[in-house]
Amino acid sequence: MHMSRSAALPLLVAAVLVGVTACSPMAPTAPSSTHESTAAPGHDRGDPIEAWVDERMSHLTLEQKAASLLMLHAPGTDPAPLLAYVDAGVSGLLLMGDNVPGTPPELAALTSAVQDGQDAPVLIGIDEEGGEVQRLPWDTAASAETLRGAPAAAARDAFATRAATLADVGVSVNFGVVADVTPDPASFISGRVLGTDPSAAAERVAAAVSGERGVVLSTIKHFPGHGAAPGDSHSSVPAAPLTLEEWRSGPAIPFSAGIAAGADIVMTGHLSYPAVDAAPASLSPTWHRILRDELGFDGVIVTDDMLMLQHNDLPEFADPGENAVRAVAAGSDLLLYVLPADPSEFGISVSGLVASIVGAVQSGRISQGRLDDAVERVLTMRRSLATT
Repeated sequence: MHMSRSAALPLLVAAVLVGVTACSPMAPTAPSSTHESTAAPGHDRGDPIEAWVDERMSHLTLEQKAASLLMLHAPGTDPAPLLAYVDAGVSGLLLMGDNVPGTPPELAALTSAVQDGQDAPVLIGIDEEGGEVQRLPWDTAASAETLRGAPAAAARDAFATRAATLADVGVSVNFGVVADVTPDPASFISGRVLGTDPSAAAERVAAAVSGERGVVLSTIKHFPGHGAAPGDSHSSVPAAPLTLEEWRSGPAIPFSAGIAAGADIVMTGHLSYPAVDAAPASLSPTWHRILRDELGFDGVIVTDDMLMLQHNDLPEFADPGENAVRAVAAGSDLLLYVLPADPSEFGISVSGLVASIVGAVQSGRISQGRLDDAVERVLTMRRSLATT
């Protein structure tokens, strides 16, 4: 019987996961922070997390809902600027290298200081891949450079160790599992991939996610796949010369494996597949639909750093408010911003981003349902952290 590539993809991923399970012990059972529990509420009104989210949603203003879609970075180890963002109603804080003090206890004190005792903890994220992208100098777990040539079980063990290191200092989200794949050593992403072919990458991505489950919220990135798109998305919008069918038989496979393994979050990239949609995936309704409907992901979708779009100097991405509106309208639940000490340098403020999103809801560019779905997913994730 002839089977389309899109129909065959789940079977291939299942085979990859069987291989991972066969070479490693059973992954720990995930608590309510796994991707199954981060779906938008409304299916089981007896669920206490969903009941809490429903109650919280009933009291939020439009402005508060818009603010809750933001995850921001402020430089330095002084908690005051980070707390100011929390007070403004954002849902998450992103730690970069400039936020990391010299010792684990000092970082634990910082993350504790920015949690204001809410019954839905603020998401505290970091992109701790190990190797080329590493924020914690004391993270000694193996990186992609080693894991590419090791059995999949080594990826599980490395990311289990890494997740424990993060949890110990109060970090709840790791943007750390690279699901991109490329055999090209000249590729921007080459040193960070877990496999140079889709099958090998899928095994190690699934294993890495299983290692993090139940310890930190696990993220796979950069959907739909940076390895096929030459160039650096920090300074351009790289384009991949693949059709949708070619994507399904290649770059899709590690993402599908990571989702099947229980990834809580998928990060979209500022890169395009013009044969599918000319827009960057982070702003593309088509790619968000494929992620939800074809790959079956029901967790939180986060953008890569939104300032990257402005850094490429293309006029269509010069307006940060318009970029935010397009991302939310496309299907993003959480918008990530690596901000400098003075965000006005890039025309950005929390109030400005909130006003842009609110205005788009009021004008109908973003439906009320789309906004509420995003807010519910993020609040569900945050509330799940209080129950584990």
